[in-house]
Amino acid sequence: MRIEKLRTEHNVKVEWVHFPLHPETPAEGRSLAALFGGRDADRRARHEQMKARMAAEGLPYGDRAMTYNSRLAQELGKWADTQPGGEAIHDALFRAYFVDARNIGDVETLLGIAKGVGLDVDAAREVLENRTFKDAIDADWKLSRDYGITGVPTFVVGRFGVVGAQPYEALVDLVRKDASEGPHDDR
Repeated sequence: MRIEKLRTEHNVKVEWVHFPLHPETPAEGRSLAALFGGRDADRRARHEQMKARMAAEGLPYGDRAMTYNSRLAQELGKWADTQPGGEAIHDALFRAYFVDARNIGDVETLLGIAKGVGLDVDAAREVLENRTFKDAIDADWKLSRDYGITGVPTFVVGRFGVVGAQPYEALVDLVRKDASEGPHDDR
């Protein structure tokens, strides 16, 4: 994938910063038809565009009818980043949500995903039940607002960023642009 290639070829450190995409979504989820206000043609067109982008990257993309609240998944992902091998959870969460149309707001679903990538399920349950990474996600959401991020994915390198699924070359240009600016104070 692009990010792994960028990490390897350009020695880029990847840090996931979470964004509040539809945080008002209830725990049981919300139909995409309701989210898009009955504009099914718009929804289908967006789906086809995204499916084409994913296919260009060699990524699967399913046909989901629901959106789910991702807050707990974000908290789990932030915790997973502190665990050996935990970065695998991000791809697993992507697959669960965008390919398999699973509810990533459901604790049992999230525990199954954590187990599937080799994380300690009891520790994951404790993180979710005690909301141990709630403050970390609150900080990510604030950082997203401070940067003016309005969509996902957004790629930020130093003081520069691009929004949306970008071709690999655009990400390389972003890294080079930042490198040409010289040292600066990052967040």
